[in-house]
Amino acid sequence: MAHNVLKTVAFASGLTTTLLLAGVSTQTFAMSPFQASYQFNYNGKNMGSATRTLSKSGNNWTYVFAAKAGAMASATETSHFSLNDKGDILSNSFSRHSKILVHNSTMSINFNSNAQTIHTKKDKKAYSFDWKAGVLDELNAELQLREDLKSSGLKSNYLIADAKEVESRHFIKQGNETVKTAYGTFDTIKVVLKHKKPNRDTIFWLAPQLDYTPVKVTHQDGKASYGLLLTGYKGPTS
Repeated sequence: MAHNVLKTVAFASGLTTTLLLAGVSTQTFAMSPFQASYQFNYNGKNMGSATRTLSKSGNNWTYVFAAKAGAMASATETSHFSLNDKGDILSNSFSRHSKILVHNSTMSINFNSNAQTIHTKKDKKAYSFDWKAGVLDELNAELQLREDLKSSGLKSNYLIADAKEVESRHFIKQGNETVKTAYGTFDTIKVVLKHKKPNRDTIFWLAPQLDYTPVKVTHQDGKASYGLLLTGYKGPTS
C-alpha cells in the first residue's frame, strides 16, 4: 500500500497539468527554478510530506520529487532534461527509487535521440523500445504542459515513457475553483487526467498565481484515495 501511495503521489505531482488560462491570469513566466512543499494523505489521513524542486545549470535542468511517510516509506524521482530554442523539453534521463521498510525498488529511463531508442530498467529487468519525438517522462511532462499553455496552447496528447513503453496521455479541463491551503487561498484551474483503467481518477488544481504550480492533487483508485495539499512555495508569483 505504501508503495502505491508514494508512486501515485509522485506521478500526480510530476504530471501537474495546466490547460487554459480561462481569464484567471494573463501574466506568464519563462521556465524558472522553484520549490514547493506538500502534505499528503491516504484515505483522508495525514501520511507525511513531499517536495518538488526545479533547478538549472546553464541549459541543464533537474526536476526532483521526494516524498516520505515517516519511517515506513520514502520515494524520490529525478528528471534530467534540456530545452531547445522553441522551449520544448528534450528528455535525457529519469530515475525513481522507493523504499518501504527494508524493501527497495528502482527504475531508470535513458533517452537516446541519436540512436532513436529508449532504454529502461525496472529493478533487475531491462527493456528497450523506439524513441519518439517529443517523448517525456512522468516529471518533466508537467513542465512541458505548463510551457505549452504559456505559448501556443496544449497539444491533444502527450507522449510519456514508462518502464515498458511510450504512452499517450490526455488531460481535460473541468472549470475553475478556489482552493484553501496552509500556504494561502488560490484561484485555480481544475484538470482531470484520464486513465485507461476504470475507477481511477487523478485531479489537479493549478494556481496561475504560482506559475501554475499545483496547490492540490487527488487520486482515486477504487476504494483508496490519495491527496496532496500545498504547504509552502518559493518561485515566480504574479
